[in-house]
Amino acid sequence: MTLDPVHVDGIADLAAYLARQVDDSDHVDVAARIWEDFLDPLYGPDGDVVVEPLGEKRLRAVDAEDVALAASPFGTVHGLDSGTINPTTFKNGLVVDLAQAAMAAVPSDLDLHRHRSIVAATHLNDETVPIEESWRDVDDGYCRWRVLRVPRVNRYAERIVHALALYLAESSHALEHAESVSELLVLDGPLYPLELLSWRDRDAELQAIAEELQPRSIVENYVRLVERFVERDVPLCGFVKNPASKRIVGTLRNRERGFEVPWTDDAAFFTRLLERREEGEHRDGSHHGPEGRRTEELTFTGWFHSHDGADATIASDGDVYGVERHLDPELYETCFFVIYEPQTDVLYRVETPYVFARDDATREAITRQILGDVAARRGPPEAVAKADKLARISTGEKSSLRQKFTETLESGEVKRYDDLRWDDSE
Repeated sequence: MTLDPVHVDGIADLAAYLARQVDDSDHVDVAARIWEDFLDPLYGPDGDVVVEPLGEKRLRAVDAEDVALAASPFGTVHGLDSGTINPTTFKNGLVVDLAQAAMAAVPSDLDLHRHRSIVAATHLNDETVPIEESWRDVDDGYCRWRVLRVPRVNRYAERIVHALALYLAESSHALEHAESVSELLVLDGPLYPLELLSWRDRDAELQAIAEELQPRSIVENYVRLVERFVERDVPLCGFVKNPASKRIVGTLRNRERGFEVPWTDDAAFFTRLLERREEGEHRDGSHHGPEGRRTEELTFTGWFHSHDGADATIASDGDVYGVERHLDPELYETCFFVIYEPQTDVLYRVETPYVFARDDATREAITRQILGDVAARRGPPEAVAKADKLARISTGEKSSLRQKFTETLESGEVKRYDDLRWDDSE
């Protein structure tokens, strides 16, 4: 016990003080005003369109039980995810992260579930040491692995090996098993590798890395993935469990609007916009959640066409890292809508390329499919949850793999105090 009762009481007093000073009662009105007045379309400071409605700009609601029990637009749904052991630095100077990607199907396809793509991204300052290996098959062809050497940097080595391992494993596995997807593919996360696409907007070292072959080839994988699915007339989308975009609130804050924008990111804005509260109990007997939040319906927005932020690199006037696009450039652009799940008080974002979103029937089918899945599970779609479970590397497995690296490399892992601190507390 690190807090005595007197400390707990003091923190309660602190919270009460903050509650008195921070009044969010008008935030609903601010959110409604932004929705009504500034998103059709939203212009940036230079006059360019940041986001604009695709179809009718609407706020919608659907009974959670009804949509969960409704027939699914897609009979078979596939999910894709990639998990890592997290970046590890060794005493011999090697920095490595290992990622594995897996694809899941609903209904299940055990043969497909067995397949894995494993990537070890490595960083070493000694450029005379040859570390690179193309794909090798193991497990009778069900698994393949490769080693990728990342460009030498003075900073960000751990961050870079993590991003390149994760996105290469995911995009390569998606391309390798694209033919297995017959109706719909849902990526666990954004449609495009946002971490890589944002490097050009960071400092000089990350900008330089963005021009290297490795990130460009990974971005190309995602471009080819869209083309492959367009060719097969099979839609794909990304399901973002933790949307972190700030392009809407950032744009509003950077322009004189006559009011303060109180939120730090778009997810907080959309949550306030879509959350519905009502005191007491409905006449039909359904109950409310905490803070009087109504929980019987999912609320969601119509679709938007995004042109700014990391999406600008994929936009029709972006250069996509110099990757050649075989379709009209506009068709690759990101379109999205957001869903608010009231029982868990969580907001999700769903993305698909404009080539699929421009079709009213396809757009509505994706919307209904994701709504039904979220309502049934009160969380991510089953295909995404399955892929996450297949690709996840558990804490024990991470520790075992790091130990295997340590023994094979004959070099210990660089330990930090927090490693000991949290190990002791578990």
